[in-house]
Amino acid sequence: MHPVMLYGANGYTGKLIAAEAARRGLKPVLAGRNRDALDALAVPLKLTRRVFELNEPDEIDRNLDGIKIVLNCAGPFSRTCAPLLEACLRKRVHYLDITGEIEVFAHCHHAHNRAQHEGVVVFPGTGFDVVPTDCVAAMLKQRLPDANHLVLGFEAAGGPSPGTARTSVEGLARGGRARIDGAVVDVPLAWKSREFVREDGRVRSAMTIPWGDVYTAFVSTGIPNIETYMAVPMKTIKRARHLRRLQWLLALRPVQAYLQGKAARTAGPDQQQRESSGCQIWGEATNAAGKQVALSLVTPNGYDLTVSASLGIVDHLLAITPKGGYYTPTMLMGAAYVLGLPGVRRVGQA
Repeated sequence: MHPVMLYGANGYTGKLIAAEAARRGLKPVLAGRNRDALDALAVPLKLTRRVFELNEPDEIDRNLDGIKIVLNCAGPFSRTCAPLLEACLRKRVHYLDITGEIEVFAHCHHAHNRAQHEGVVVFPGTGFDVVPTDCVAAMLKQRLPDANHLVLGFEAAGGPSPGTARTSVEGLARGGRARIDGAVVDVPLAWKSREFVREDGRVRSAMTIPWGDVYTAFVSTGIPNIETYMAVPMKTIKRARHLRRLQWLLALRPVQAYLQGKAARTAGPDQQQRESSGCQIWGEATNAAGKQVALSLVTPNGYDLTVSASLGIVDHLLAITPKGGYYTPTMLMGAAYVLGLPGVRRVGQA
């Protein structure tokens, strides 16, 4: 029996997770659509592979025989989550993925009651999206239980993977998102901007983006107003605001196809780029009286954190008998989970 399957194992992040899993002796089944790419990955790692697409439920079910946990690494997850999640619920297999897509979090959350009934853990967002930010949100909630406003921000260097780039292209057509009075609402691209201070004292401009915590941090903390920011140059903020007028154009199928094609050719950061480019996370929670608490973390490159966070969650699920249902990172792993991952520390602390 092979307890773990990595679907989309031949993608950028999937390869990183597969290699580290093999190094740890986990021996996951590598799965996806591309037989040649899977063979090229599985043979040197001495791992089993299964080749299947996601358009035939019976085929997915057959390939989940003997599997306890699926970790879906095949983005955009707006296309791969639903069929894999349905199969996992039918086969009583725990479903994990590394998404950052708000609609995917919502789709998974809507499966909570069924997952409870089937004893299946449904846990999207096991990587940089949204483990460190969810932990920051939960730690701030512990410090300020009556917080009613949450700001989360991050700076991620090193460049995107092809999957992340394609997801970003899809998101351009939708615009921004924020949580206001408990509801996820549409807002313009680069709706708000502000500044964050790095550990080295440098000030970084940032703009709101539709990061997954708009959905998940509310589930984890109950804080009704949530804004999520990404640190970018001011010229990027201005460019994003100019794109508001072209949003209708970005949604057209030929334009999306062109931009998706360009995004798919993104290489993603190599090992040297990942090792030399870390991330910083910022969080601020405020209550109705204006009291504010803040917390900041320094982490490794987001892709390296995705590997360690996801495999830590896999190990945890293999070691326990969890109750079924939808989980955010802190609901299953606790608010301090990120602090135990390699290379993560609070700003100002060793």
